[in-house]
Amino acid sequence: MTSSNPPKLFQPIKVGDVQLQHHIVLAPLTRLRANAKHVHGDLALDYYTQRASTPGTLLISEGTSLRAEAGGWSNEPHIHTDEQVAGWKRITDAVHAKGSYMFCQIFAHGRAAYPEALEPLGYDIVGPSPIPIQGRPTPRELTVKEIKEYVCWFAEAAHNAVHRAGFDGVEVHFANGYLLNQFIDDGSNHRTDEYGGSIENRCRFPLEVLDAVVKTVGQSKVAFRVSPWEIFQDMGMKDPVPTYTYLIKKILEDFPLLAYLHAIERRVKGVTVAGSNSEDKEYDESKNFLRQLWKPRPFISAGLFNRETALERAETEGDLIAFGRLFISNPDLPLRLKKNLPLTPYNRETFYVPESPVGYIDYPFYTEEPVNGVDQLGWRLVASWRCRRFQLAFLCIRVRSQSCQSIRVRWTVNSPSCIRRASERRCGSNPSHDSNNRLLGSWYPTLSIDIYTADDQSVVVVLRLNDMLHI
Repeated sequence: MTSSNPPKLFQPIKVGDVQLQHHIVLAPLTRLRANAKHVHGDLALDYYTQRASTPGTLLISEGTSLRAEAGGWSNEPHIHTDEQVAGWKRITDAVHAKGSYMFCQIFAHGRAAYPEALEPLGYDIVGPSPIPIQGRPTPRELTVKEIKEYVCWFAEAAHNAVHRAGFDGVEVHFANGYLLNQFIDDGSNHRTDEYGGSIENRCRFPLEVLDAVVKTVGQSKVAFRVSPWEIFQDMGMKDPVPTYTYLIKKILEDFPLLAYLHAIERRVKGVTVAGSNSEDKEYDESKNFLRQLWKPRPFISAGLFNRETALERAETEGDLIAFGRLFISNPDLPLRLKKNLPLTPYNRETFYVPESPVGYIDYPFYTEEPVNGVDQLGWRLVASWRCRRFQLAFLCIRVRSQSCQSIRVRWTVNSPSCIRRASERRCGSNPSHDSNNRLLGSWYPTLSIDIYTADDQSVVVVLRLNDMLHI
């Protein structure tokens, strides 16, 4: 490797129809920030926009249920109603405006659904067989007719995602103990019809789903995720290799042009200390068969990577690397990894707090006190504004320049509960920038606004706080 050739982790790669600028991917992460109608609003808009801040990044959405019957959690997003689709469209538009890309992970819960999410709507918990997750309700076995309905629902969700909501593709969820995984696994599928028993029969439903989705949006806009060694939600075959070898070979035979394969290669064990990845990271070569089958196509690997292990895996195998927890607490993770900047620790306590901004959009972008007016990333600080002890309900930042090729706007408030809320916006070659942010009407100890540019040109900054105008 020479200085003119960056590590593979930071090199461009084409995935499906999109050209990424690096191999770092936002993993699909359950966050439960949609509203009671399973519609995403401003919180998710900010969350995904923040993580799209490094141009050319691939974001995979959290698991998105096909429709209410296939759901299983309160406050999870769906992609069935017009309102749900519109909520996602706002997000994909914002991600694309940042120069990044987004796939929607579509799935159904099956026996993993929680009764409080389905029973009030009159829907049953279902699965391939009446075999429950330990301590959970026994699912009703799906009929063949219902299986066919689910195939149609997956196709409808793919259509809504790509053709209406503006996603660059869909990731069909075969993993983590959800419905399609339940059919593949011989421990949860004891059917005796054409959807159970043999490997071919257990893989029939997922393959029918993939076929319907491909026919709806095209191969290059379809991907899938697997977890052969999954033990979550009572999954776990004694030997998954024959089943998944058949599944992958059949997919390659029928759909050789899919966007990527996303694999959780081993079960993560142990407890992680916030901000670290202390679990066993030993790479088991015996579990490398998925990659060998899929080569040379794009392969996304997930499994508690840090910077060192991600660099090594990308260099040796060419994998894209999916980051989850570290991407939660570091919205500019690709930039931090590339420049080897310090990482913000994550807080597990705030992973799944319904409709809360805490632990969701309040993690800061990297910042450092400028030296001679230039920060560590090479941006020049041209304006700063500070205010203490004020009540803020509305903030508008307007930056204008005749010739600046890039402007970075960063604002930070500290709430009475000392939760830091930060936002950073960039405007590529556009010589103007508007940032409108409605905040809770509350007293804030401090507000900080910093304006950076990537060149030496002057700018005009206009701030509007509530009804006050500051220039």
